[in-house]
Amino acid sequence: MPQVPAAAQTLAILRFLARQAGPVPAGTITRELHLPRSTTYHLLATLQAEGFVVHLPEDRRYALGIGAYELGSGYTRQAPLQRLARVPLATLVDRTRQSAHLAVLHGRDVVYVIEERAPGRPPLITDVDVRLPAPLTASGRAMLAALPAQQVRALFPDPSAFVLRNERGPQSPSALRALLVGVRRDGYAVENGEVTPGFASVAAVVLDHSQHPIASVALTFPDAEVDATRRTQLATRVLDTAARLTRRISGTGN
Repeated sequence: MPQVPAAAQTLAILRFLARQAGPVPAGTITRELHLPRSTTYHLLATLQAEGFVVHLPEDRRYALGIGAYELGSGYTRQAPLQRLARVPLATLVDRTRQSAHLAVLHGRDVVYVIEERAPGRPPLITDVDVRLPAPLTASGRAMLAALPAQQVRALFPDPSAFVLRNERGPQSPSALRALLVGVRRDGYAVENGEVTPGFASVAAVVLDHSQHPIASVALTFPDAEVDATRRTQLATRVLDTAARLTRRISGTGN
């Protein structure tokens, strides 16, 4: 479907403002988005009239307005990520007979937003709303590996940023970097006993339309029950599910 230029430019301005640490001048928007100056001011005026942008005349800068906040609040209320992921995760559990979960990155932690437990499997620590240190989990590693290197450095600048469970897991920025190199090479992340002794996990990242990690899909299973061949098969299933969710979120298919 062809884009409507004005709509695409309007969305580009909103996304640009959302990424900034504070209000910015119109000239910066024009320069960074390669827009005509007149177009920038026209779209900003329209967004301001509708409440999506506010103008700070004393500073000659623009910032997101209450309309943008309302959109974000609506997204939270409707929980579209959970709605989109529920059926693919249930299908993953049916096909693998292992427990699955969906997690999102929140600062240095992951927060679990869906758990689909396989029949007969024991409860896991990865229940809904549980937070765990991202570097310890397969889910967190999958998402961190998809972030720009500078963002990972900002989150984990020194050893004090790391938390251990069971005395296992990366304890320094260099150890985390080495771990994430392996995730990028393999295309998926693993953890073995760092979260719960005797259990292992495999996870793959879910990306939004701009290729930003929005979530991760993971399977958790008893370590002793799954050999190397079966783990590779489980990783393939997880990758397929994550790719399906990526397509659904970006609106390119099911």
